[in-house]
Amino acid sequence: MMASDYIIDVSEADFEYQVINYSQRAPVIVDFWAEWCIPCRTLGPMLEKLAEESQGVFRLAKVNVDNNKNLAMRYNVHSIPSVKAFKSGIVVAEFSGLQPEPELRAFIRKIAPSHIDLTLEKGASLLELEQWDSANKAFQEVLDNRPKDSTALLGVAKCELLQGHPSQAIVILEDFPPSKEYSSANAILPLTYALLRIDKGDLLIDDPLEAAFNHSLLLFLRGNIPASMDGLLDILRQDKTFRDGEARLALLAIFELLGEHNPLTRQYRQELATILF
Repeated sequence: MMASDYIIDVSEADFEYQVINYSQRAPVIVDFWAEWCIPCRTLGPMLEKLAEESQGVFRLAKVNVDNNKNLAMRYNVHSIPSVKAFKSGIVVAEFSGLQPEPELRAFIRKIAPSHIDLTLEKGASLLELEQWDSANKAFQEVLDNRPKDSTALLGVAKCELLQGHPSQAIVILEDFPPSKEYSSANAILPLTYALLRIDKGDLLIDDPLEAAFNHSLLLFLRGNIPASMDGLLDILRQDKTFRDGEARLALLAIFELLGEHNPLTRQYRQELATILF
C-alpha cells in the first residue's frame, strides 16, 4: 500500500474510530482484501490512485480480512475484493469483485463528489434553468480541469447554440469524443449547420417555405425560441419532408437543447407528433 494521508490500514482495534467515527464528517471507502487475492492486486492500486487524486474528498481504509476475520463477518464479506462505502457511520453503497476504472470513478462520484463533479452538476442545473451564460462558465471550469469531459463539452456546445453562437458550438460537435453523450451531440448537429448558414448570411429565398425556414432560424439566433419553433411547425404542416427533413431535425435539435423536462419540449413535441402522424 502506498503511504498517504488519504489511505490507511485499519484493524478491528481502530475500525470504530478510523471508519465509523471518521465517516461522520467525510466518506470512507473500505477495501476488504487479502495477500492471496489476485484481483485485489489490481483493484487495490486503482482505489489508492483515486484516493490520492481526491485529495481528501474521501478516505480509503484497507482491511486485511485474514488478520481481521471478525470485521469480515460483521460486514458479511463472503468474497474479496469487497468494497463498502460508509457515510454517517453506515454502509451506503458496496460492490464485490474487480471493477474497471470508469465504474470505480462512477461509484466514488456518487459517494464523494469532487468540487469538479459538483461544478458539472451545477452547470447542468443552470442549463435546465435557462441561465445559459452561467451554465457555460460552469462547464468551462470543468473543462479547465478535465478537458475531455464529454458531459461538459456537450454542455458548452448547447450553451453556445442557445446563445446564438453556432460557430463556437461546431468546433466541439464536429470533433466530439465517443461517449454516452455522442448521440445527443449528433442530434444537435443539423440545427448547428443550418444556423451557421444563416449566420454567414447564406440566405436561400427561392420560395416562401425557404424564406420561412430562414426566418425561423434567425428567430432562434435572436433568442426567440418559441417563435422559431412555431415557424418550424408551420413549415412542417405544409411539407413534412421539407429540405429532406431538415426542418424536422432542426426542431428535434431544439428539443434536445432544451431538455425533456422543459415545458416547451413537451408542448411542441406533442404538436410535432400530431403533424407527422
